[in-house]
Amino acid sequence: MLRALIFDLDGTLADTEETHRQAFNAAFIQFELWWDWGPQRYAELLRVSGGKERIAHYIGTLDVPASERMRLLGLVPSLHRTKTRIYTELLERGQRPFRPGVLRLLREAKSRRLALAIASTSNSESVAALLRANLANEPGIAFDVIACADQVPAKKPAPDIYNLVLSSLRLSPGACVAFEDSVNGLRAAKAAGLATVVTPTRWNLEQDYAGADLIQPSLEDPPLDLARIERLLGETHAAA
Repeated sequence: MLRALIFDLDGTLADTEETHRQAFNAAFIQFELWWDWGPQRYAELLRVSGGKERIAHYIGTLDVPASERMRLLGLVPSLHRTKTRIYTELLERGQRPFRPGVLRLLREAKSRRLALAIASTSNSESVAALLRANLANEPGIAFDVIACADQVPAKKPAPDIYNLVLSSLRLSPGACVAFEDSVNGLRAAKAAGLATVVTPTRWNLEQDYAGADLIQPSLEDPPLDLARIERLLGETHAAA
């Protein structure tokens, strides 16, 4: 029986990646680094989960002396804090709306008294900013559990974040469905035993989503309602 819906945040609830990309580049300028993560490069870097990890991975690709690489790696925490501040400011200036079908499904879930949860590789500040921007006029919608990257030892594709959500909800994987947009998120959800719906964005259309229980362009293409999700859940665990 379906008891909860668990959502990834960036890319799944809202296509925030362009805002993240702009915030990274603005932070680099403030640190006088003059790196430029264009759309193609950023799409490649999204294969690395976590902002700090993404910056460190990028530094590892630079052709610089070892001493300079160490100096740059030492800047990662400050760089990421600056990027998070800029990202939050960008959200507050111009709302990044939820993707098509998300709000409809959240309303339907709350009308059925289902639990709602977030399992995100973003930090808690970024998660809170996006939810404020989209749910300020939706007092009936609140997430019962919000799990962020800074609460678990390993990020996606490790299942830690989903295991934390399941433990917090006190539910088994068979009572929940996960929603993701990336292959790392899919692997994390499946490793936790969850039926998983994938709605890719323009940033990750080329990723391999083998193992997903359902793949479609958005929650509105075609419209995904709770009746269909319940059927998907039953089919997934019947085949296990």
